[in-house]
Amino acid sequence: MLVGTPIVASDVGGIKSFMEHEMVRGIKETGVRRIRLHDLRHSHASLLVEMGFQPLAIAERLGHEKIETTLNTYSHLYPNKQAELAEKLEIANGEE
Repeated sequence: MLVGTPIVASDVGGIKSFMEHEMVRGIKETGVRRIRLHDLRHSHASLLVEMGFQPLAIAERLGHEKIETTLNTYSHLYPNKQAELAEKLEIANGEE
């Protein structure tokens, strides 16, 4: 599978099984705490928000049909971005 290639519904079961197998293997090798595969998905989405990706891009990456799903799930992560936004606007206006 190519990086960034969308997953089709018929592939999900096999991919999920493979991912869970690899997570268990990695946990045994490293001794880190086990988390659910779904928790990893949320961590990935949170990282994308923190990296500054737009909600639409995140929604597409997660396979959400509607951007509202992404915003309703991850909107609590965006208030932290308001201070960053204001700071960048001040710098752009020379008000540093």
